[in-house]
Amino acid sequence: MINELPVRQKNANLSSNFVMRVGIPHSGGRLAMHAFNEDFPAMVSASAFWDKTKREFRMPEATNLSELDFALDSAGYTGILNFQRNGKQEGIAGIFPWSYAAYMEFANLSGCSWYSQSDLCVEQAVANNREAIDYRIRATATILEGMLQILYEWQNQLARSCNSTVVANMLRPPVPVLQGRNIRDYLFSLELLNSVWERWHGWLDTPALIGIGSMCRRDLHDPDEGLYAILETLGRNFPKGARAHCFGVKNLALNELPKMGFIASSDSMAWDFNSRVKAHKQGASNTMSRRTNEMTAWMQSAMARVAASVRI
Repeated sequence: MINELPVRQKNANLSSNFVMRVGIPHSGGRLAMHAFNEDFPAMVSASAFWDKTKREFRMPEATNLSELDFALDSAGYTGILNFQRNGKQEGIAGIFPWSYAAYMEFANLSGCSWYSQSDLCVEQAVANNREAIDYRIRATATILEGMLQILYEWQNQLARSCNSTVVANMLRPPVPVLQGRNIRDYLFSLELLNSVWERWHGWLDTPALIGIGSMCRRDLHDPDEGLYAILETLGRNFPKGARAHCFGVKNLALNELPKMGFIASSDSMAWDFNSRVKAHKQGASNTMSRRTNEMTAWMQSAMARVAASVRI
């Protein structure tokens, strides 16, 4: 019996450079092919792989994602919207249609570079009062604890027949996610995250990457709820050596994010929204060709902002 668990496991292997990930709404097809051809790092939602009829995750037999640097988002925003439309679901927290085990198993088999924990976002559209915000911040930490408990048990079982290197490669820790509306919320979320992660100290290393959620459409300059104020405060309080992924920030923020040494990456689906809006204004069809062109244009603009920020 081998029974050798890995120790001080990292949840992500990061580039020293800032990485901009393009959001891809599908699990394959022309958009994934275009991102692959353009060598764009990607972010894909778990919901893109969920088969609603069979109630299971499915990876296409042929997809360019297999050869692409893509990260897996837990689809928290989509999950809460579906919950609001359809009521309680049968999976995680009654919000997601899938279980802890289903999501974690798929994430570890998908070939993604890293995967985020299942989390409950608090954007204004889905959490419009203080009670809802507080609940979702606490629930996100509770979900993280549940995922780590499952991962530990799975690794223990696998360690009976595999060495620690195999165990670590097959079953990886998730990227924890912070949630909040204002600075105080995010600091509390970080406190909860640290408390959960510390209970697994030794088995896990300090998280190499921490996600910062509920960033989409956020004002940049508000002193309490603005993106810059929140990130500057978190930067002073992050665990030593940890870096951040910012989910869904505005293009304009890319003028500043790369200057913050602890920000590792961001992602955006803004290009697809822009494509739909432009097609509607022109009275034209939002064709796949239009969408791929918009993806390229948006990413080129984003990377130009990143490059200019790094040069300053």
